[in-house]
Amino acid sequence: MTTTTLKLNLGPQHPSTHGVLRLLLELDGEKILSCEPDIGYLHRGMEKMAEKLSYIKYLPLVDRIDYLAGFFYSELLCRTVEKALNIELSDRVRAIRTMLLELNRISSHLLWIGAFLMDLGATSPFFYAFREREMILSYFEKLTGQRMMYNYFVFGGIRKDIEFLDDVQKIISILPEKLHDYERIITENPIFKRRCVNKGILEPEIGLNYSITGVNLRASGIDYDIRKNDYLYQGFDFAAVILQGKDSWSRYKARILEIKESIKIISQALDYLKKNEKLEQKHINPLNIRLPEGEYYQEIEAPRGLASCYIKSTGEDRPYRLKWRTGSYYSVNLLRKLLVGEYLNDAIAIAGSLDIILPEVDK
Repeated sequence: MTTTTLKLNLGPQHPSTHGVLRLLLELDGEKILSCEPDIGYLHRGMEKMAEKLSYIKYLPLVDRIDYLAGFFYSELLCRTVEKALNIELSDRVRAIRTMLLELNRISSHLLWIGAFLMDLGATSPFFYAFREREMILSYFEKLTGQRMMYNYFVFGGIRKDIEFLDDVQKIISILPEKLHDYERIITENPIFKRRCVNKGILEPEIGLNYSITGVNLRASGIDYDIRKNDYLYQGFDFAAVILQGKDSWSRYKARILEIKESIKIISQALDYLKKNEKLEQKHINPLNIRLPEGEYYQEIEAPRGLASCYIKSTGEDRPYRLKWRTGSYYSVNLLRKLLVGEYLNDAIAIAGSLDIILPEVDK
């Protein structure tokens, strides 16, 4: 008896692929035999552009690598340049950057929660999550003038001192109650659990072999949170969220818990900023930034895993080479392994649980 398999294109314009992604699936009935991700539809040349632009001209562009977490890539480029030039940040600047990064992490996770539940057919959580995310975006707009592409961090510090701290206090006072509401609706929902529990099992060894980092790896029991060794987070009390479930449900739960830890970090940063009001930062001429000849590397715990920046400098006012490492790129590659043996109706749920965003993949 011969078995006929079916090759199916999922995407590149599927409404639930979180960007322009094509998955070439081979099916035996509804069971997935193989998955081949096809990327590159959104390529924008972010790395190549760096070779033609000075550091200060390139800085406003990096928010777009992950447009849902722009502060992280601004911070990453800034810290790479700052470390190369031995620039030390004041404690107030560190607190400001940390607070904004964690607010950005929460806004990113809220969008993921809404989009993930929408993938599974639940519309109400989408609107609830976007309601809370809107508070954060409104604050970012108030502070920086932009809702998504902020360009607020600069080499050596920030563009202007932090303002509207009462807005931040309001946000973190409202969020815990709203997260409780999400969990009442989602966490133990029998339909949600049936779609997520024991689906998309990511064994720790596979995660490590595929270079998975961030929430997706910690939800499989690996204790690896870069913030614990990040100078920006020194002095902040928070816990790395580690779960043992390995499945799509655990990846959801880990992000809920991570939002709660982010609220704790923001609260501590707020307390410090209210007590220490004098902004001190080193002013450097942005038009005269030249990194000494050599290679430089920095990394950060972004919402979708480890993100890093590598710069090779020849001493000019622009990089000779610049490379970005993004979490989503590795999560897409993981689909080759994670979807095999699963059923077609679970493919979007499993892919959605990884929190993939395609601008991070194609760069």
